[in-house]
Amino acid sequence: MQHRPSPNFDNRFGEGVPNMLVLHYTGMEAAEAALARMCDPKTKVSAHYLIDTNGAITVLVEEGKRAWHAGLAYWQGETDINSVAIGIEIHNPGHGFGYVPFPEPQVFSLITLAKDILGRHEIPAGRVLGHSDVAPARKDDPGELFPWKRLAREGIGRWPNKSGPSKPADQMILRDLMTQFGYDPGAPLEKIIKAFQRHWQPEKVDGVADEVTWGRLRALL
Repeated sequence: MQHRPSPNFDNRFGEGVPNMLVLHYTGMEAAEAALARMCDPKTKVSAHYLIDTNGAITVLVEEGKRAWHAGLAYWQGETDINSVAIGIEIHNPGHGFGYVPFPEPQVFSLITLAKDILGRHEIPAGRVLGHSDVAPARKDDPGELFPWKRLAREGIGRWPNKSGPSKPADQMILRDLMTQFGYDPGAPLEKIIKAFQRHWQPEKVDGVADEVTWGRLRALL
């Protein structure tokens, strides 16, 4: 684990205790470029960690400090996600530069790091999220190729168990359930559905809630 301190941080507001883990992809062609961006004071962007494709971990901001990774975001009524979250950037070119699966060394390092973080902080499984979960109107990362189900098997986050198809209801009920689950009630519903699908129904990301979407949402609730 190497250290490359970023100047882009401040103090956490409120109690200052992390209770959320937010996972991102860098969305850039090179990990070094992502590191340079997060260490440039002009960008006002950072994360606590970056994991390269070879599994190398770089520490940029101390966990006790507020890194600037989530931006305008929301989850379960919380709007200052940066104050309550630890952010991990995972290098991947993303949807804009040729989205690819996350390689095994990178996933192994992420699992190791995440378990270490969860062992030191009281972060519920339901608050291990993707950037697209907390900012569905703006973000797609870490995306549908991210191994959420595998992480859940390792005790990192949640995956719906025994979730068979469920009869869809109307869109108003769906929005209410998505809000109850945690999503931003002000975000477009199609974007919320896509964010949910990227995390919990990655085989189908079209913004249309089918019986499987309903079944997995109800199982998680």
